Amino acid sequence: MSFSKERPFLLVGAGKMGGAMLAGWMAEGIDPASVVVCDPGLSDEMDGLLKSHGIRHVAAVPDDLTAAIMLVAVKPQMMDQVLPGLASAVEADTLVMSVAAGTPVTKFQEHFGPVPVCRCMPNTPAMVKRGITAVYPTTEVSEGQKQDVTKLLSAVGKVVWLDSEDQIDLVTGVSGSGPAYVFFLAEALSEAGMAAGLPEELAHELAVATVCGAGELMHQSGDHPAALRQNVTSPNGTTAAALDVLMHAEGLQPVMTEAVAAAVQRARELAQ
Repeated sequence: MSFSKERPFLLVGAGKMGGAMLAGWMAEGIDPASVVVCDPGLSDEMDGLLKSHGIRHVAAVPDDLTAAIMLVAVKPQMMDQVLPGLASAVEADTLVMSVAAGTPVTKFQEHFGPVPVCRCMPNTPAMVKRGITAVYPTTEVSEGQKQDVTKLLSAVGKVVWLDSEDQIDLVTGVSGSGPAYVFFLAEALSEAGMAAGLPEELAHELAVATVCGAGELMHQSGDHPAALRQNVTSPNGTTAAALDVLMHAEGLQPVMTEAVAAAVQRARELAQ
């Protein structure tokens, strides 16, 4: 990795996403001496993690710190407040990474100049190292920096590279917001079980285990979801009867398409 104690990796914001990534990097054996965390309001859990690894923590970026890589993991509405205070840590070759939804690369270049920027869209399964992060790099990002980004983000899941920044909003609608859709599926399945007559606790247990198990089967098999669906659907059986409802012209697909479109539209509004 192209960062060191002298020119460290600077993590700005150690909340849920930034914290999950940091925990993943520590598990991968990144040198704690080469990492600096900037966050004025650490949680007790994160404070404990930093202390246990001996990672330097600052409430604001000191004047003598120059980052090799800087990951900005603060909320989009905080950008105008936070970015001016980071400029002293950025040089022309500093790689700036962002995981903030709705914040275009131009926002960072307004504050830091034409530096290399990677706009990243991770998702919450990164917390259990099963995330997927889509990355859009500006033309200033070198091949070596791309390799660094891939190594860093692979610690919390898969990494895919995008051809255009416009695709970030589309990714947001599918994988960025997607875990919430799956959580709601488990909720809905549990509610349906209760409506059919199951006790609440049992319906919840069955629904959660089914969603988790199906996801793991899909992950391990590598088969297309359609093939897996067909494999468990006997002609004229119980699953087929249920799928006749879900796959109706007014069933799940048009609702999911509308939901993703709504998330994409909101992501575009946040970028304005």
